[in-house]
Amino acid sequence: MAAHLRPMLESIKFGSITLVIQDGKVVQIEKNEKVRLQSNKTR
Repeated sequence: MAAHLRPMLESIKFGSITLVIQDGKVVQIEKNEKVRLQSNKTR
């Protein structure tokens, strides 16, 4: 698990990482990353 989790933690800037656990064991890791876009206020 740590081999998958560490790169995710190092690469994410904004968002969340969710661990899915069944029977006391991690069975899935989900990464949701938000991308912030620059707004163009001079229209």
